[in-house]
Amino acid sequence: MAIRVLRVENSPASPASPVGTGTPPTRRKTFAERVRTHPLSTTITVAIDVLSVSLATVIGVRWAMSTPDYPPDLSLAILYVPVVIFMLSIRGVYRRRLKREFLDEIGPIEATVAIATMFLLSGLTITNEAGRPGAAVLKIWICAAVLMPVARLVRVVIKRSLRRNHHPQEPTLIVGNGRVAGHIISRLKEFPEYGLEPVGIVDAEPWFGQPGYPRPNLPYLGHPENIDKAIRQTSAQNVVIAFSRTQDQVLTHVVRAAHQNGLRVWVVPRMFDTIGERARIEHVGGTPLLALPQTDPRGWQFAVKHIFDRVMAAFLLLLISPMFLTLVVLVKLSSPGPIFFSQPRVGRDGRVFECLKFRSMRATQASDTAFQLKTDAAPGGVEGIDRRTKIGKILRATSLDELPQFINVLRGEMSLVGPRPERPEFVELFEAQIQRYGERHRVQAGVTGWAQVHGLRGQTSIADRAEWDNYYIENWSLALDIKILALTVPAVLRRTE
Repeated sequence: MAIRVLRVENSPASPASPVGTGTPPTRRKTFAERVRTHPLSTTITVAIDVLSVSLATVIGVRWAMSTPDYPPDLSLAILYVPVVIFMLSIRGVYRRRLKREFLDEIGPIEATVAIATMFLLSGLTITNEAGRPGAAVLKIWICAAVLMPVARLVRVVIKRSLRRNHHPQEPTLIVGNGRVAGHIISRLKEFPEYGLEPVGIVDAEPWFGQPGYPRPNLPYLGHPENIDKAIRQTSAQNVVIAFSRTQDQVLTHVVRAAHQNGLRVWVVPRMFDTIGERARIEHVGGTPLLALPQTDPRGWQFAVKHIFDRVMAAFLLLLISPMFLTLVVLVKLSSPGPIFFSQPRVGRDGRVFECLKFRSMRATQASDTAFQLKTDAAPGGVEGIDRRTKIGKILRATSLDELPQFINVLRGEMSLVGPRPERPEFVELFEAQIQRYGERHRVQAGVTGWAQVHGLRGQTSIADRAEWDNYYIENWSLALDIKILALTVPAVLRRTE
């Protein structure tokens, strides 16, 4: 199940109050709370960008002045820094997000640096500067294109490390008491890098839950009409409104009261399974409509994807051919048996194909009666008796046993990126047990996938895999494929069975 949250922007309208209540007083934030919230976070990001682009400008200018040719007057270069920062701000780069990914920042930063460089070159050309302004500006561009992403990478790594160690975490109230609210709570606890710490549940009635979703270990803080009291009690900085039986006018009061107290508010939208990142809000009069772009796995975009997959698979096989042939020899020498291990897997539209791997186990007829599938988990890793060879253990730990699947990609049976394929017998079981599991077969199976780069490998939650896989399909783009391929490298470096 893909849970996506939609931010509700601050409104200048007067707060709506539920029947029988007055307008809640605005709570003044303490200094410590102001330090941890949005303005400082944005200020730090802007300061890092100012320092990095300033350093890049200085290095670029000094580099230009060191050339034999007399450099132009680069006094206009002082305007390069404010132009870059201004353009980043109007592109929304400084807009606060729950989880800031470094790979998502590279594109906007590099594009902004390039455009700002063109402005600088135009200015130097118009003012008829002597020398070679093009060569000088090129040096500034190179320095900025390298230093700005490096500075952002350092910031992201430090911030993510702090959040994973639960510092700083922003206290967050959850409005809702059912399955979706429980899912949001478990996700926020599982991924502290979001920076939100659930501190209490607010709803019209205590937690009723559903099978498989036990009551979270959070205090029940009462009715949404008393949201101001809950905010003061927990020093909350955020509110997430999940599904609730509470009347809409009371939830509107929650949003208004939270905004008056300076809190950020997110709302889990109805029919969240159909809402991707490209959804946008339009209006009919004053009524908002959520426009949902279509992802068509049979459209021309996916035809381009399949061509890209085959070209890249052929290139990668050619690139790694020495290592591939070495592994062929090592597997053959490790123990008697075939070099490749093939297994029936379910691909696009439920079609079964033979998925290839390097053989990592000794060929034997012994039955693996010791293996039992974990509850709600996918099969994988070592199942039953451990028959791995010495080279097989290395192949499994480094995921090198998956390399022959590039051949499956060339055959058109798999893609480089997509949901990992599963065995037919388990597919039938999971389709009966897991919501939306079958929808992952809308696209071709992949050598790597969105779920795998988020740590869902081996015997991990199949429900979580279905959630991530369907998120990938709903938000697919070639840029997302390239991002997943880049994330696969560090994911592979983390050892697995």
